[in-house]
Amino acid sequence: MYLKRLKELRQNNKYTQRDISKILNITRQQYSLYELGKRDIPVNLLKKLAIFYNVSADYIIELTKNKVLDEN
Repeated sequence: MYLKRLKELRQNNKYTQRDISKILNITRQQYSLYELGKRDIPVNLLKKLAIFYNVSADYIIELTKNKVLDEN
């Protein structure tokens, strides 16, 4: 489940839920539901977060432990 990585990325980069919700153009409450696992995060927002944090979407959704995709 990706909620652990969402929270971890946010906290490690010293952002609040409000900060991230502004970047995604959603409410803080909506973002909180993603971190709590009460709502699935839409692909378009997942993509924005991957770009913002400079990590792969696979990393966020825990398909890999590698933050960056191999470019080969």
